[in-house]
Amino acid sequence: MRLEDAIQQRRFRNEHLKVMVNLLYSHSWLEEKIKCFLKKQDVTMQQYNILRILRGAKHPLSTMQIRERMLDRMSDTSRIIDRMITKGIVEKKLNDADKRLVDITITQKGLAILSALDELNTELDNIVGNNISCDEAKMLNDLLDKMRGD
Repeated sequence: MRLEDAIQQRRFRNEHLKVMVNLLYSHSWLEEKIKCFLKKQDVTMQQYNILRILRGAKHPLSTMQIRERMLDRMSDTSRIIDRMITKGIVEKKLNDADKRLVDITITQKGLAILSALDELNTELDNIVGNNISCDEAKMLNDLLDKMRGD
């Protein structure tokens, strides 16, 4: 669906403003699709992000290290981790070298959730891949990197 139809606005001040509105609208659309996908394993987007960070790290990380790697750095990482501990998908223990810090690790249950979601990667990829080709996705990635000055 075209942006103009979706938000019922026919004109924009310029194409740059339209890009900003389109990105914000597309972000909300994509976020809703991903939330539905993650609901299958009863995890939020932030929890999924943390699980993937911990799995990729291969060693315990502090809450601060996790926050630095998150897509949404504004989230309350400590509170999210506490919920994940309650679910049994991560563990927290005192750091051996510095007792003021805690180390967060992914549990077997957390790994099992990621494994189950990994089996559905095609479904996740198709959220975007059904409508744009690999070449178009690469072009969009390049344009988004360029927009941010990366």
